[in-house]
Amino acid sequence: MQIRTRLTLLFTSLIAALLLAFALTVYITSSQTREEEYFKRLKQQGAIKANLLFDTKVAPNVLQLIYKKAPNALFQEEVAIYDTAFHLLYHDAVEIDKVKETKGMIDSIKAEKEMAIYIKNMQVVGFLYQHNGKDYVITSAAVDGYGLAKLANLRNTLVISFLLAVIAIFFSSRFLAKKSLQPVSLLIDKVKKITATNLDLRVAPGNPKDEIGALAITFNEMLDRLENSFDAQKHFVSNISHELRTPLTAMLAEMQLTLQKERSIAEYKASIDHIISDTQKLIRLSNSLLDLAKASYDQTEIAFKQIRLDEVLLDARNDVLHNQPNFNVDIVFDKEIDNDNFISVNGNEYLLKTAFINLIENGCKFSSNHQSVAKISYNEKQIVLSFSDTGIGISQTELQHIFTPFYRGGNKKFVDGNGIGLFLTQKIISLHKGNIEVASTEHIGTTFTIMLPHL
Repeated sequence: MQIRTRLTLLFTSLIAALLLAFALTVYITSSQTREEEYFKRLKQQGAIKANLLFDTKVAPNVLQLIYKKAPNALFQEEVAIYDTAFHLLYHDAVEIDKVKETKGMIDSIKAEKEMAIYIKNMQVVGFLYQHNGKDYVITSAAVDGYGLAKLANLRNTLVISFLLAVIAIFFSSRFLAKKSLQPVSLLIDKVKKITATNLDLRVAPGNPKDEIGALAITFNEMLDRLENSFDAQKHFVSNISHELRTPLTAMLAEMQLTLQKERSIAEYKASIDHIISDTQKLIRLSNSLLDLAKASYDQTEIAFKQIRLDEVLLDARNDVLHNQPNFNVDIVFDKEIDNDNFISVNGNEYLLKTAFINLIENGCKFSSNHQSVAKISYNEKQIVLSFSDTGIGISQTELQHIFTPFYRGGNKKFVDGNGIGLFLTQKIISLHKGNIEVASTEHIGTTFTIMLPHL
């Protein structure tokens, strides 16, 4: 069911329920008022005839004649007067006798002083009447034809008005719902036109202060992120293709040249060395891409636990020295560790070790002495790690691009690489809610500083 239809039905139902409650209240109140007023009228008519009979001394046959000749005799009040011993003193129409009083009824009226009842659709009132020190029992009965006709007319008016009002409210609600949701319809039409090929399109925010405007703004922000993500993905895939194509092309060319003619064992060995070198480049690239994929997972899908960064740093140093025995890596503790929590974080050990290895290897590769110094310190809120070298340094122009994936600065002529390491390191540190900064001077050295919140 569409929201427009749902809103129409809900609004119509709500207003219809309120109107129905109002109509029922009016009808029930009117019905009770009519009943009470007619019981009073019956009592008044009974008292008037008793006064005419006892005080004015009007003959009973005259009163009966007036009753029978009344123009609305069908709805005329029928009055009967009894003494307390159940002797009938006067009756408007004995031959009709609508009430058919009994001694028990008279006794009940005497006991209760006044009684109002229904006999079928006829209202009957009985009350005790005193005259010259004597008690009499008077009953007065009739059908309130005029009042019931007015009540029926009121009922019909309320029913018709209710039905017409519900129909009017339904169509009004439908119009208002359509008008209110028109921005959503326009938003849907605009969104349908947005595809992967035209992510630059945006929806009109309309009034930014209402919910639809806020939705449009949020949707545009999402499109901005998607567009950036698509552009980054295209750039990323393009760079990967280039990085993969170069060693694969070199390997293919080397093998084709080797197969063209018979060669000496030394030439075959040299060719195999070239192929092994290109294969190692591919392996390093594949490992970097796998690590990047792990660091790009949703944080909720990565296993985090409490780990000590000094132990992770020592493991990273051992792995670097195992792969590159000619590297020199020093670890310096800036202050004594009084509390394990000061150098412990909630993180992923594998990813943090990968980040530390990248920084240590970079420092060693770009230094003539192949040395990197890792310093660990802490303060009240965070752990501070710095990785320094005395290598070729990075120019100020290139510093702003070093965390861009596949970016290779002027240092690429000194050491081979694929430009993923620093980008991966920044992503890992960001994943652990930390920051990484870099300071470098050409021909003097570079220092990377990592700040991570400790436990």
